[in-house]
Formats: sequence, C-alpha cells, structure tokens
Amino acid sequence: MRLGVDVGGTFTDLLLHDEKTQRTFQAKTPSTPEDQSIGVAAGVKLICEKAGISPSDIDLILHGTTVATNAVLEGKGARVGLLVTEGFEYTLHLAKAWTPGPLFGWINMDKPDPLASLADTRGISERMNARGEVVKPLDIDGATKLIDDLCSSGIEALTISLMHSYANAEHERALRDIVAARHPNIPVSLSSDILPEFREYDRAITTVMNDYVRPIMRRYLTRIEDRLKAEGVRARLHIVRSDGGLMSAAAASERPVHTVLSGPAGGVTSTVMLSRRSGFSKLLAFDMGGTSTDVSVIIDGEATISRSTEVGMFPAKVPTLDVRSVGAGGGSIADVSELTGSLRVGPRSAGARPGPVSYGRGGTEPAVSDANVVLGYLPPLLLGGDMKLDVDAARVAVARVGEAIGLSPEDAAKGIIDIANEVMLGALRVITVQRGLDPREFGIVAFGGAGPLHANALAELLGCYPVLVPPNPGVLCALGFLEADFRNEFVQTYIRSTVGLDPATVWSRFGELEAKAKIWLKEQEVTAADASIHYTLDLRYEQQGFEVSVDVSPATVAAKGSLDAILADFHAIHERLYGVRFHVPVELVALRVVARGATPPVEEQAPTGSGDAASRVIETRPAYFDGKWVDTPHIDRSRLGVGDRVDGPAIIRQYDTTTVLLPGHYAEVDTHGNILIWPVSKGL
Repeated sequence: MRLGVDVGGTFTDLLLHDEKTQRTFQAKTPSTPEDQSIGVAAGVKLICEKAGISPSDIDLILHGTTVATNAVLEGKGARVGLLVTEGFEYTLHLAKAWTPGPLFGWINMDKPDPLASLADTRGISERMNARGEVVKPLDIDGATKLIDDLCSSGIEALTISLMHSYANAEHERALRDIVAARHPNIPVSLSSDILPEFREYDRAITTVMNDYVRPIMRRYLTRIEDRLKAEGVRARLHIVRSDGGLMSAAAASERPVHTVLSGPAGGVTSTVMLSRRSGFSKLLAFDMGGTSTDVSVIIDGEATISRSTEVGMFPAKVPTLDVRSVGAGGGSIADVSELTGSLRVGPRSAGARPGPVSYGRGGTEPAVSDANVVLGYLPPLLLGGDMKLDVDAARVAVARVGEAIGLSPEDAAKGIIDIANEVMLGALRVITVQRGLDPREFGIVAFGGAGPLHANALAELLGCYPVLVPPNPGVLCALGFLEADFRNEFVQTYIRSTVGLDPATVWSRFGELEAKAKIWLKEQEVTAADASIHYTLDLRYEQQGFEVSVDVSPATVAAKGSLDAILADFHAIHERLYGVRFHVPVELVALRVVARGATPPVEEQAPTGSGDAASRVIETRPAYFDGKWVDTPHIDRSRLGVGDRVDGPAIIRQYDTTTVLLPGHYAEVDTHGNILIWPVSKGL
C-alpha cells in the first residue's frame, strides 16, 4: 500500500492506493501551519480508518512538503556560516545585476538580507583557477583559526563555497575535514556537492539556501517520523523533489534545497500521466488550492524541466518542474483598497486558520471561497458532509465589502470571483501567450480543492477546451506523488570548445557520472528492472551567456563515436527555441546524467454510474449565473458513468472538490472517468 501526502496552505490531502485490489481511498484534513507533522499524522489516522486498515499496513509514504519553501519566504531559517575564497566575502551581497523592473521598481526595491550574513562570512586564503589548477595553496593553519572562530560563534550550519571548486573540490573537502574533526555537531554543505557548476553566485546562494533550511528540515522529518511511529506506521518515508522525482527522507535532510517546489510537482506529474492516458497531447495544469494557484504546460506528454527557480527573491539553481505560481486561491482575502477605493483580491490569504468566514473557525474577512458560497457554487456541506459551511456568515462578510463599493452581495461576490480569475488568467497567459503558444490549442486540467470551481470560467476566457476534471481532482497532487519516479541528477561542468575536442574525453566523464548514478540508485533500493539512466550535454555558441540542453541517447554513449549528430541536434533545438542558428563554434558547458527509478502506475477503475439520470441529482439549489438566480441541479459525481452527459448550468459534487458547469456548456465522462467540459458550440 502506497500513501501520497500533500500539505497545502489550507488542507492536507491524502490518497491511499492498494496495489492488490487497485482501490484508492482519499482524505482531507486541515493543515497545521505551526507544525505540519500534526496535520499529516491526523490525516494518516483518518485515511486508515476510512480504508479499514491498520497504519502498519502502509508500505510506503510519499510526501510533498513546503517546509523548505516557507522557511526561506518567511525568513525563519537557520543561522548559516559561510567560508569563501579570500576576497570574495561579498558574493551574496553583490549577487547579480538584476532589478525588479525599470528605474521606479529599482527605487522601491526592498532588497532582502542575504541568507548568510557578512558577520558570519570568512575569507579563506586559497585559490583555484577555472581548470582546477591550484593557484594559491590552502593555508591550513589560518583556515583552522577562522573555522574555530566562526563555529564557536553560534552558527547552526556551515556552507563552504570556494572559487572554481566545481573544477577541483580538493580545498573544500580539506576544510570540511577540519570542521568534522573539530566541530562534528555542525552540519556542512560543500558547493562542489550541492551544485558542481560554474557561476559563482548561483553556486554559493544555492548551497547557502540548502544549509539555511537544513536544520529545519531535519527537525521536521524527525518529528513526522516520530509521530507516524506513534500512530503505528512502519512505512518508509520518501520526499518529493522539485523536479517531480523522489528522494529518501535521509537524502532530503541532507539536501533540502531540492524540495523548494516539492508541493506543485505532484500535480504536474499527474497531468503528464493524464495527457498520456487521455490522448490530449497539449494540456495546461491548473492547480488552485487554498493559498495559491500553480500553472504549467504539458506538451506531447512531457513537462518542462527548468534548471533554476526562485524562492522569494533568491535564486535556487536546482532542477525544477517549470511551474508559475500566483497568490490567488480559495482562501485569498477580498477587501477594498483605502487608497483607490477599488476591490482587490489576494495575495493575503486566510490560510488554514482561521480560514474563510464560511469555515466557521473565526475568520472575519471574506475570501474567494466565501464568494463561491454566496453565489451558490459551493454547497453548504463539504467533504462528504464532514464539513458544514456557514452560508449566512459568508453572505454578511461579502455584503460588507459590497456596501463599500455600492454593490449587492451577489455582484460583490461575482466581482471577487472575476478578479481572482483575472489573476489566475495572467499566470496562464505567461506560460502560453508570452512563450509563443496559442492557449486555444490546449485543454486545461482542473485540480486542487478549488480548481474545478473556476476552470470552466478560465477556459471560456482563454478559449482552451476541453476542461478535464480527473476522478480525484482535490487530491491529484497526492496521486502524482504515488506515480512519481525516483530521480536524481549528477552534473559536471566541463567548459571546452567542441572544435578539435576528442570525444573520448566526453564519454569518459559520462562514465564517471554514470557510476555515481548507479550507486545512488542502489542506495534508494531501486531494482535493476526499474532503473534507467539518461544523458544530456549542455551546449552553447561561443560567447553566449546561456546554454541549451541536448539529450544524448544511451546508444550514442555506448558507441563512443563522434559528436556530429549531437551538434546537429543543438543547432536544430536552438533554431526552434530562438528562431536562429549561427555559424560559429559550439562550446560544451556541462555533462548531466539523470538517474531514474520507476514506480508502479496507479490504475483507477472507470466509473460505472447509476444508469438512472434522475438519481444523479442530489438536490436543486439556486445559483447566480449571468446576473440572475437560476435553479441549478447538484449532481453526484459518483453516480456518473462512462459516456454520461450533463448539461449546464450544473454543480457536480464529490468528496474532494466541487465542479461548476457554466451555462452554454456540457460535460461528459470519458473512458478513464475524467469529466470533459466543452462549450455547446463544439457539441456532439
């Protein structure tokens, strides 16, 4: 039995899959921001009760967490010491020549303090050049004195990031050994281990970020393992990486920087699987939760992997799924600006506590969920009747906002929904229109607790159909964790012109990285049948600032032939991405080996339905569409079978979410149990 656990800003989602019976069970429980492990343990207990099993029956737990992300965003990480090459103490302060906009943006920029302060930074007498040759030997005695001074000052973790250590890590390792011998209780990260690539600031800030969240991640993982053991859980715990892969809890405690986008990764992974199974080659992943909305693009059944991301204003050069996030969710608070007198929504969120007003947990400011309640889009009972909404309180809160701008409660609620939709629409435009993609060529996958509430409206604005609502949209990220592969990336910077380059030197370095990958797969207990290794070269035209990744087939690596075919692929990819190819020498920048360990797919059974259209209607309630109240049927999704059709307007209810079907649209159930929403103009 495998259990996926996704901790969100409002709810913790759980999905349990029994591989023997192919049955799945789901549960949602309020998140506990003060200590996420409390909500996780409560959710595990709840889902075991629903499945009628003992916690000891669970074999594997796959967990997506925002612990690392929150620590950076909230500035609540550990106190980190930093050792750099003498003369480079201001690396984190100088950062990059980047400002958030033109002159006005620069003037108003509130630049955050570095994650490691200058007071906790020491310059070490040593120097390597870019080819890994020692220019200045390491001063062992001087370094020891500086290490003793820094480690006795109260730091909680230590980063060692020396110049050109990606080419030769000898000095970094020597410093690590000094710390281990004299201050064994202080965790140490080497930039040559975390990010063995060139670009000094990226390597330093990524490694510092790893140490900034490392003690917090260790404490969290210890707490969650202790709580799970107290509940009788004996399963192995694995953490989801930002690139959608899996890593052991032990690996996550050592390299937590690889989990900074852990949460959204599950939804993208599931969307990839949906694309492959449904036959829709172009899909937009639309994950709307309680705090934020995450969107991404799937083309030909593949997600885009980015080599870097940002956490707040800090870059993190780690492999991540290309996800764009905006501060709009079901818990986003609506208010009236004192400055302009206009209605605004988010990015402030009611979170899990107190939550939206309708949740009855002490919230006083109306949120997007409250607007959905007022309009009749959300029923009074959620989570299968386990959660009752306070409809009257939501109406009073929304009416208060409406009075401030001269609108009725209904029109104020509609305004809140429209503004939230525009914010999310902006994110969808960024990943499509601004990248030269036509959204009308894509379908949109709606998931998250609030995604199916808003997806039909966004599809109508963008013209992207169908809207695909999977069988378990509210816990789809947790499902994605169950379908995620074990994954890790091994890289070596090797900057050389390809003109006159002996291919044998490239293939030999691939061999070294491949050996590391095989050791890692063995450590993760991945069987030979499930293991695979993929190869990539980072190439660029000489004097370019950025590189392009080109896949290299295992057959090419095994043949150890020339690089001509790979260079031809580079020219073609560059032309496809940027519309131009140059007749100048190509430069090799880095080699990458990605190790993967496959996990069994989660096969869901197609719904059979009730066969009786009348029995699918739970009740009929008024809902606000096109400026008027309309008696709208509420449909029980569990009673819909393959091929069944529902005409809008309608509200389709299930345990983990609610789907709004707008007038002028219809929904049908495909062979995989997905609800497909189309405009009537594209009718049968």
